[in-house]
Amino acid sequence: MPITIIPQSVTCSDLTDDGPVGRPLSQPPCRTSSFKFDLESAGQNRAGLWECTVGSYERQVEEAEVMHILAGECLFTPTGGRPIRIKAGDTLFFPANTTGIWEILEPLRKVYVILQ
Repeated sequence: MPITIIPQSVTCSDLTDDGPVGRPLSQPPCRTSSFKFDLESAGQNRAGLWECTVGSYERQVEEAEVMHILAGECLFTPTGGRPIRIKAGDTLFFPANTTGIWEILEPLRKVYVILQ
């Protein structure tokens, strides 16, 4: 199995426009783009780069997720919790079924792994 390398992932321009977020809370809605790569022999797990423009939306990912923020800044407010400030260099671990509100303050780019 070959090793996947994304040179300078913080500035990689090979992302595909995915359109607006599914549950926007701001107008215009945040737009996302991504670069998805196959995790050969990793079952249903998926990974890639993801980027989002400024604005707010409801988190929709039901699976557990690990992410490392490459660029930008945001707030995440878990349902029933207090806002958490997140910025470039932070690594996060979201349990499955984590809900809440994202508020993207500066365009955000992350590396993510979705765990089934």
